[in-house]
Amino acid sequence: MPLHHGPHPPRDDDRDRRRLAVNPFYATADPLGGMTEAPPTHRMPATPLPPQTAYRLVHDELMLDGNARLNLATFVTTWMEPQAGVLMSECRDKNMIDKDEYPRTAELERRCVAMLADLWHAPDPSTAVGCSTTGSSEACMLAGMALKRRWALRNADRYPANDVRPNLVMGVNVQVCWEKFCNFWEVEARQVPMEGDRFHLDPQAAAELCDENTIGVVGILGSTFDGSYEPVADLCAALDALQERTGLDIPVHVDGASGGMVAPFLDEELVWDFRLPRVASINTSGHKYGLVYPGVGWALWRDAEALPEELVFRVNYLGGDMPTFALNFSRPGAQVAAQYYTFLRLGREGYRAVQQSARDIAGSLAARVSALGDFRLLTRGDQLPVFAFTTADDVTAYDVFDVSRRLREGGWLVPAYTFPPHREDLSVLRVVCRNGFSADMADLLLADLERLLPELRRQPGPVTRDKGAATGFHH
Repeated sequence: MPLHHGPHPPRDDDRDRRRLAVNPFYATADPLGGMTEAPPTHRMPATPLPPQTAYRLVHDELMLDGNARLNLATFVTTWMEPQAGVLMSECRDKNMIDKDEYPRTAELERRCVAMLADLWHAPDPSTAVGCSTTGSSEACMLAGMALKRRWALRNADRYPANDVRPNLVMGVNVQVCWEKFCNFWEVEARQVPMEGDRFHLDPQAAAELCDENTIGVVGILGSTFDGSYEPVADLCAALDALQERTGLDIPVHVDGASGGMVAPFLDEELVWDFRLPRVASINTSGHKYGLVYPGVGWALWRDAEALPEELVFRVNYLGGDMPTFALNFSRPGAQVAAQYYTFLRLGREGYRAVQQSARDIAGSLAARVSALGDFRLLTRGDQLPVFAFTTADDVTAYDVFDVSRRLREGGWLVPAYTFPPHREDLSVLRVVCRNGFSADMADLLLADLERLLPELRRQPGPVTRDKGAATGFHH
């Protein structure tokens, strides 16, 4: 969430502009009847407005936002069935934290956790521990807290009394929430850099960064930079070998923000989840490939031992004891209800069909972009339904930032960004294919790209000067 710094500086003609800012028809009944000046925007109005007038004012301003369906930068769900929208509107006034007041909503949350525990092959789904969150960022914070507390309990003889700082090992491609976790909870972030054509964590390099102060290693099932899966099984094997050599027992957390709801349906042979004994916890975003509007996430631990009891708070639930673990307190129950609706509505075969469709569209679109001749693919959408590409070596008239800027003129939001150390030399475009991005829409995107290419090819050189300001990439 960006920080905001109060109102914009006043302009000399501000009062005249306020008089001209409102459509006279926004008056309650009579176009001549009083709606002659827009209300202030950076202080509360002195008097109320009719509800329809207030709605129109806010509605009109929001028309300037981008079209969410054309936003190919975001992983977040931008389309749900109307029935899901109705269900969410019926539940938006329910406070998710009030388990005793809304016991059925709490029960739906419990069922979702049980379904995910089964989906991710928990040793005993009935004993797996989990909770809903506002998204994967909160879920990652909770998982990191559990890793740190488990490490602190094992090292109580020297932490925090001695000058010891815990560390967390991860690839440089992690979502920014992991850097926030390390900053907020005073953990050293040890990051494995990118090298050559490897755009995510290297298992052996990660193991070499571990020591007695390592609380865990994060594996990403679906990197936001290019859509590729990190090799979680190989990471666990490298840590197994490390334990054999040194005795260090380092747990793994899998950030499955996107892949946690793709791999179980499309890559069933891929072993990345609780089938690996070293995997202590997993998170996913219900509002990404979980197919629910924002914001809902999920955090699961393989068993009660993986989540220290002292981190769990307890509330009264149906006259009994309900454990809770969350950073946020009050939040609506609508997204949890929508997640259960989607699980119920689609089932495993339905999820498989939806995710396969997204992957097929991503693969087809990637191949057609490559066939244009101006671009080189980094990934092909065959893991996450996401692909990244850059300009071909012989393209000098324009760069990826020019392409992103020109596509935006047609309403398409396709992010362009530079990779992190040690690949700052590489700038790419990335397309995220989600449910609701149809094959027809992919055709329209490709047609717009083909239409722009002749103009881009005639440029004397790339137009964008400040690539940092031009980026549309915010994970």
